[in-house]
Amino acid sequence: MDAKPALIRFDPFADTGAVPSPCISVCRMHAQSGLCEGCQRTIDEIVQWGTASESAKRSIWVEIHQRRIRAGLE
Repeated sequence: MDAKPALIRFDPFADTGAVPSPCISVCRMHAQSGLCEGCQRTIDEIVQWGTASESAKRSIWVEIHQRRIRAGLE
C-alpha cells in the first residue's frame, strides 16, 4: 500500500508571513472535479500561483481549505 504524501497545512486567516505553496509534488488533475489530487487547486489557480500576490495566494488557500473540508481531508 502506498503512503499518501502529507498535505501542506496553512491557515490563511491565522498564519502570518510568506504564503507557502500547497504543492506536494503529486500533480494529477482529477477529471471529474477538475482539481489537482495533490494540492486541491484548479489548473487556473496553479497557473496563476507564481505571479499571484500574497493576498491572492491567501484567497486560494481559503478555497483549498474549504475543498479539503468537503473532501474529508481536514
